Amino acid sequence: MTPAELRAFCLGFNAAVEEFPFTPETSVFKVLGKMFALSALDGEPLKVNLKCDPEAAVRLRAQHPAIVPGWHMNKRHWNTVTVGDLPDALVRELVEDSYDLVVAGLPRAERLRLDRP
Repeated sequence: MTPAELRAFCLGFNAAVEEFPFTPETSVFKVLGKMFALSALDGEPLKVNLKCDPEAAVRLRAQHPAIVPGWHMNKRHWNTVTVGDLPDALVRELVEDSYDLVVAGLPRAERLRLDRP
């Protein structure tokens, strides 16, 4: 997955936006003001921080050396994923899971507006 493909995939979700609150090089993808992905898209290798269920996070880290505790994030809830070292399908699944976790934490009215009860 290329940086452009990662950006396009993140922005393909309902109400997803890209912001740069930290540095001009760090893309932060949010849904209704809540972050679900963070990446320096010009970084080598390409990495992305993604929210993850704590139990799944531990399992994924054990299964894949390319998935480690989230750098500069709450290590219980965030993973740092080295994109090029994993199949694109798995990366897309992890990004979607991150988005879904964030949406699940939104108020019910906002979830319904996003078509994700």
